[in-house]
Amino acid sequence: GDTAGCTFCHTSPEERCSTCHQRHQFNPAVARKSEQCKTCHWGKDHRDWEAYDISIHGTVYQVNKWDPTQFDMSKKLADADYVGPTCQYCHMRGGHHIVQRLSTVYTSMGMSNADRGAPLWKEKRDTWVSVCDDCHSPRFARENLQAMDEACKDAGLKYTETFKVAENLMLDGMGEPMPKDLAPDWSGQH
Repeated sequence: GDTAGCTFCHTSPEERCSTCHQRHQFNPAVARKSEQCKTCHWGKDHRDWEAYDISIHGTVYQVNKWDPTQFDMSKKLADADYVGPTCQYCHMRGGHHIVQRLSTVYTSMGMSNADRGAPLWKEKRDTWVSVCDDCHSPRFARENLQAMDEACKDAGLKYTETFKVAENLMLDGMGEPMPKDLAPDWSGQH
């Protein structure tokens, strides 16, 4: 089951049309909706959908997605004039089928303090800014990228602190988070 679950997502979507277009309803308008990306990009190991959904862009999409004057999914992606970006609008810029993996600007915890001045990072970050400046100014995009850098740095420090606390508890013999003799009873008393 795990292997089949991984294989469903971890094959090239560019080679398997039904990843985005749905096998039983092969409709480009369906493939242009952000929910199509949710099929693979959500859950505890891939939180992309959740991050988008609670962002300002995701909120604009959720509030307006039923209004064809705001999100006309019948138009080709290259001709779209959405009130806010969908996943496809940014990651499939111009409507091509090669998905831009812009998310590599950020990585999982532990990598958040990587050298952002390295040539590979500079190229990825410049691409990220160029996508954002389709709708925003380059200055706005760079300032937000810097703010996310700081947030990742802070989160990385908190992540490290949390594991240090857990490690110290284990070393002190407090491996069980709620020993039976300290657990509250149903009345809330100890």
